[in-house]
Amino acid sequence: MKPKILVSAPYAIPVIDDYYSQLEAAGCVVKVPPVKERLEEAELLELVGDITGIICGDDKITERVLDGAPSLKVISKWGTGIDSIDKKAAAARGIQVLNTPEAFSECVADTVLASMLTFARRPGEQTALMRSGKWEKLPCFTLGEKTLGIVGFGSCGRAVAKRAQGFGMTILANDILEIAPRAGIRMTNLETLLGESDFVTLHTDLNPSSEHLINEAALAEMKPGAILINAARGPIIKESALIAALTSGSLGGAALDVYEHEPLAEDSPLRKFDNVLLAPHNANSSPRAHAHVHSNTISNLLNALGLTP
Repeated sequence: MKPKILVSAPYAIPVIDDYYSQLEAAGCVVKVPPVKERLEEAELLELVGDITGIICGDDKITERVLDGAPSLKVISKWGTGIDSIDKKAAAARGIQVLNTPEAFSECVADTVLASMLTFARRPGEQTALMRSGKWEKLPCFTLGEKTLGIVGFGSCGRAVAKRAQGFGMTILANDILEIAPRAGIRMTNLETLLGESDFVTLHTDLNPSSEHLINEAALAEMKPGAILINAARGPIIKESALIAALTSGSLGGAALDVYEHEPLAEDSPLRKFDNVLLAPHNANSSPRAHAHVHSNTISNLLNALGLTP
């Protein structure tokens, strides 16, 4: 019997013909349901009964979903983060969970740098003033005058640090793991980092220790007027606490690519702040990175099934 593969990663849809051709050439039957952002548990339960492998995005692959997929052997995640998959339950059932580590470090780091430069040099605001007929010089600053705090010093965090060093920033970093000293970067505890940084950028994965890491207490520790950047996972920030800090003015602004609940609700208060930059979980956008992930995701799945890529 041919392996049946569920392709639910939304990034695969624009190049779905490539997925069909490669998977079918390896002897697989391919099922592609309609997906906008991700599939929830109930939607997956209707699809996985006879599935051998899944190429997923951020779908909610819970223990209940795994129980409903008795033939499942491998979950190949499109991308890096696997926090939406119950890894413990998968391991208990002998199901391999594979991903593409460090796939988007460079494009995420570019996104963070763009956010910092936007707050520093205010190009959008100045363009809007000029287009309205005004000649008004807004106060700006250079990144070299500021301190950057990097929470999570893995591949993405290091890529951000490399760019920030080029702009002469003072750099603090914090990680749950012990990190070897690096020139020009001061490893410190989270409290110190929050209290001394003008920009705080988040690069941890999502796990029980990082969920709501940035809550009311953490935001209260931040330097008044600091900017918070999140291009990692939305639930690292407690969104209600962030909204309160922005409303009170204690926080100078935020740049958000990810949110507690996605897509971001149309009536979210975050849409109303002039000092908040918003993007639709798009920091991974890069033709080269996407091509690499497409290839690796298919290879991961076929290798795990003992098939020829």
